[in-house]
Amino acid sequence: MVFLKSRTILFGTALLLSGCSFTSDALWPSLSGDEPESPATAQAADSQKAAAPAPGTNTMANAGQPALGTTNFEPVKVTPGAPTGTFVGEKVVQLRNELQILQRNIQTHNGELQGARVKTIQDSQRYHGTVAAINARLQVGTTPGNPILVQQFSNAQSELERISADVTMMNTLANRVAEDSTMSAYLQESTQAAFGLSGAVDEDHAQLEILQDEVRRTVVMIERLLKEVSEDVRRQTTYLSTERSNLNTLLAGVKTGEIYGQSLVNRTFRTEQPVAASTGSLASHRPLVVIRFDRANVNYQQPLYNAVSRVLDRRKNAAFELVAVTPNVGGPAAVAVNSGKTRRSAEQVLRSLTDMGLPSSRIAMSARTSSKAQTNEVHLYLR
Repeated sequence: MVFLKSRTILFGTALLLSGCSFTSDALWPSLSGDEPESPATAQAADSQKAAAPAPGTNTMANAGQPALGTTNFEPVKVTPGAPTGTFVGEKVVQLRNELQILQRNIQTHNGELQGARVKTIQDSQRYHGTVAAINARLQVGTTPGNPILVQQFSNAQSELERISADVTMMNTLANRVAEDSTMSAYLQESTQAAFGLSGAVDEDHAQLEILQDEVRRTVVMIERLLKEVSEDVRRQTTYLSTERSNLNTLLAGVKTGEIYGQSLVNRTFRTEQPVAASTGSLASHRPLVVIRFDRANVNYQQPLYNAVSRVLDRRKNAAFELVAVTPNVGGPAAVAVNSGKTRRSAEQVLRSLTDMGLPSSRIAMSARTSSKAQTNEVHLYLR
């Protein structure tokens, strides 16, 4: 099929690593402790490895905080007026005082907004600096669970929580600005209604016209302020969700001592759909990755991450299936024992994928026996 052919080209160039063995289809990698089957295969692996991008090229350190608004909201001062001694004149004085109160609120909220923006930027810089330090250490390689990186990761979590508190403060500010918006709408209606009051002199209406223009400008400013604060909150909330996913993936890297990259959830659609049960056998399809558990501590995480991330770069809504493959050798008792081990290995791979940020709703699991398998294997298929 054309689809399988294109998929072969895509993933065959991504996952050929030294120290790995291959299935009968040389472009499809498996992960085990075996040596390459032939010198030609080893030479192909070296050339493919040189052409592939370095792991961790697309990391959290490259993904900065989204831009904050830059507008400074300073209302124009209210024009003073002289008393006229009429009822309408008294109403104008009352409305002018209310406008001054409203503008003082705007000045206060503007100061809070500018302070929140400065604090958010400072907290974000500290957070990304810590994450960059962790990624730099992982990039050159380190020991699994390095206590220095564990402490730095804890610091990054605390710094991200400070950003979260900044966003909460901006959200509270948005609610107070929304109250100002309600007050400004009332003030605008009251100013318009004052023109219909009886007993006014020409000076009353002249002052009302000036006041009405200033109220309108204030209403527009509040609308802009509310829109900008709301946009800041929306972008920062999305950013926080993304960075929390990235931290989960970073923690997986700290645990294994190697860099992965951005969380896989960032490459998928936010609206997750449950993965339906398989409608047909995948046994006749070529797997994206074959992980052979023929020894303890098989190092499969980085190739697995690379394979899945490349799929999601092409197909954002891709779903996958993990198949636990047990060798059909040694009699029913041996097959039953190996089947349990293979299932546990598949669950381990599933945990690795979810740690990397792939939603579990996009991963189905199944099991089968195979006369071709020589050891317990876990196959990853594109559904």
